[in-house]
Amino acid sequence: MFKKILIANRGEIACRVIKTAKKMGIKTVAVYSEADRDALHVLQADEAYCIGPASSAESYLRIDKIIEVIKKSKAEAVHPGYGFLSENAEFCRQLSRIGVAFIGPNELAIKAMGDKIESKKLADKAGVTTVPGYTKALTDYAEAKKVAKDVGYPVMLKASAGGGGKGMRVCENDAELKDAFVSTVREAKSSFGDDRVFIEKFIVNPRHIEIQVIADTHGTILYLGERECSIQRRHQKVIEEAPSPLLDEATRKAMGEEAVALARAVQYVSAGTVEFIVDQQKNFYFLEMNTRLQVEHPVTEMVTGLDLVELMIRVAAGEKLPLAQDDVKLNGWAMESRVYAEDPFRNFLPSIGRLTRYRAPVGEGVRVDTGVYEGGEISMHYDPMIAKLITYGADRDLAIKAMRQALDGYYIRGVQHNIAFLSALMNHTRFVEGRLSTGFIAEEYPDGFHASDVIHDDPSILVAVAVSMHYAYQDRAACISGQQGGHEREVSFEWTALLGKIAVPVMITEVYDGFDVNIDAAGFTKKTVEVRTDWELGEPVFVGTVNGQDVIIQCDRLAVGYRLLHAGTQADIRVLSARAAELYLLMPEKLPPDTSKLLMSPMPGLLLSVSVQAGQEVKAGEELAVIEAMKMENVLRATQDGVINEVSAKAGDSLAVDQVILTFT
Repeated sequence: MFKKILIANRGEIACRVIKTAKKMGIKTVAVYSEADRDALHVLQADEAYCIGPASSAESYLRIDKIIEVIKKSKAEAVHPGYGFLSENAEFCRQLSRIGVAFIGPNELAIKAMGDKIESKKLADKAGVTTVPGYTKALTDYAEAKKVAKDVGYPVMLKASAGGGGKGMRVCENDAELKDAFVSTVREAKSSFGDDRVFIEKFIVNPRHIEIQVIADTHGTILYLGERECSIQRRHQKVIEEAPSPLLDEATRKAMGEEAVALARAVQYVSAGTVEFIVDQQKNFYFLEMNTRLQVEHPVTEMVTGLDLVELMIRVAAGEKLPLAQDDVKLNGWAMESRVYAEDPFRNFLPSIGRLTRYRAPVGEGVRVDTGVYEGGEISMHYDPMIAKLITYGADRDLAIKAMRQALDGYYIRGVQHNIAFLSALMNHTRFVEGRLSTGFIAEEYPDGFHASDVIHDDPSILVAVAVSMHYAYQDRAACISGQQGGHEREVSFEWTALLGKIAVPVMITEVYDGFDVNIDAAGFTKKTVEVRTDWELGEPVFVGTVNGQDVIIQCDRLAVGYRLLHAGTQADIRVLSARAAELYLLMPEKLPPDTSKLLMSPMPGLLLSVSVQAGQEVKAGEELAVIEAMKMENVLRATQDGVINEVSAKAGDSLAVDQVILTFT
């Protein structure tokens, strides 16, 4: 077994590999960019070396720099994680040349499966069912138009070297194909250094289901069940689960055996994933093979009881797999939610900054894979993932319930995050019923995600908890020393809770283990809400029961009132005396400034191009500018007809959030 391995990656996956290596008694070496000097993986590793500036191209993608560190640290093997150099055949080849083990597949397998055009041809030869399409790189739009007509719309335009949701566009007609061809080629070249694109048939209402395989150097190749990854936004996975609510045992076996056949065709070794598109009738088609560990591997680990990173390390060291196909059993259900630093209420724009508060949920069946910590930073240079939140249950309903509670308790401040959106998905009727497709988010949230999409089932819970917290704070304040005898402060039992402009009169009674809150207001059923908790003043997460039901509610104390977050809902509640509430409702509301004549940067990023100039007339839908953020291109278009008044930024500028790019009349 190796004595020391280097992890050629960063963030949560680097920390994940370090965790298993420590369990196995293996020393670890971390590499980091200047932007990651204080990152968690750097702190956790036994050794750490800086390999360059913040840009990935000058650090994490520099094979020469990483090899320098390998020689300096005397590491015997390299785990590449995912992304960066994980599917780089040249990196694999250079490691082999210096006698260092690559904890992954061989160079030939990486090359064969890394090219989507060639991998499709290989899959056909191996007897794997593939998506109808055109397995040849397109030269220009004219050829793309002809192929699309032959295949039949809708089609998927894909970068041959693509992955991670990049370099993919669905096109419904020639006009969409024309725009998509230019942007896909450009994105493919900038992201992968390979501008080849091809076309395949887009399967309507598909599901994305993938098979995990593991293979050793002794000829054993196993499939470890499937993962359902259909909940996606812009082709990037948001929720993953294992097993799939669609598959039966026969389909699972058929998909698994095809995945193994493909792996055997390229003499595959290590962990890999064969991805399939599956229609609602359980017909499946090969999509691609990822020759690395997947982001969502924890759900497979939870239901199989296997440590995939450990198996990868052991296989790379020449050991045989310790199990056979009949030993692989799927027990229970696992869910994974990707927690990102992005604002779901602003079209999921990336958010950067310092994590001023960070507290991950804990509990039985809850796992958090992360590369951040309280006080750390989310950088604009890399993927905005904060963590992967994984929950386990005996069945799918229990796994979902555990995820809802874990999301409620995930306390993050300092950056925007997508927990409200994840909670909404976990509570969505269609998701709970398992009626999934890759179009789920686009279909259920066609106009984006808005606060109005998350309505609390029972706002009396939030009112009762806010009033209970307020009473506890007031009761402590009433105990201040030095009060004049006979004039001690008394805390009222009658309050008015304000939810926006809705006044809710309440009466609170202190009981042995909490409070009884009587609510009597229009729109609320008159009832006594029983709040039971051992919550302490100042705690940011309220844990207890309301009417006998377990609840976890995040609570921030505002200048006046409380901000509560529960089940994806955010509610600002003021608890005032009846007279103060009456006067507050008379206060005028301050309107936000008018920004309708400004094009502002919706995110921090690099301005790639400005498509207009001062004095130019534009029509609604016309491209105005293109911004690159988190390695993705974002096209900003005119929302109405107008005339450009002034252009305030130029291509190459680094933009801040809400920085004005141009004005128009």
